[in-house]
Amino acid sequence: MGAVRAFDPVCLVMGVLSTRPDRNQELFDLLSEHFGKIREVTDAVPFTFTGYYDEEMGGRPLRFFIVFEHLFDPSVLAKLKAETNDMEKLFAEDGKRKINLDPGILSADNFILATTKDRSHRVPLSDGMYAEVTLMYANGQFNALPWTYADYRSDAFRALFKRFRQEYLQQLRIVLKQ
Repeated sequence: MGAVRAFDPVCLVMGVLSTRPDRNQELFDLLSEHFGKIREVTDAVPFTFTGYYDEEMGGRPLRFFIVFEHLFDPSVLAKLKAETNDMEKLFAEDGKRKINLDPGILSADNFILATTKDRSHRVPLSDGMYAEVTLMYANGQFNALPWTYADYRSDAFRALFKRFRQEYLQQLRIVLKQ
């Protein structure tokens, strides 16, 4: 029988789609209030991978990522998703999202997104939330899976997550020594 041990803490990376860049500071303040200090906000790029969000969000959204300074227990992923769902409602206009928040946890081995949608490859967490391994780290890089969304599958985003991983590993070494 294997020995039970505590989970290593993970890095919270928030995927953001937004058609309201004028409300970014308000979003950053709210996220900081709930999840702690923001370490990095990536440059926003047009979300050209699909038109799925265009109608609801009132145009082509911008995609960027927010990385938080504090490391998290991975078992809180469902709770994080519930909180971000509530935050999305605060930014909605006429019942339509203008900001879409996708919390994910980054470890040495993978990047896992939280979702409310059940599919064959998703693992139930709690309270109607599921986890999806979106990227797996092997052979020196992040690798996409058959279900990985097109933006996370892109070379640019996989390279970005590799950098996030390197920074996380440095931080993890420090945390585990304490």
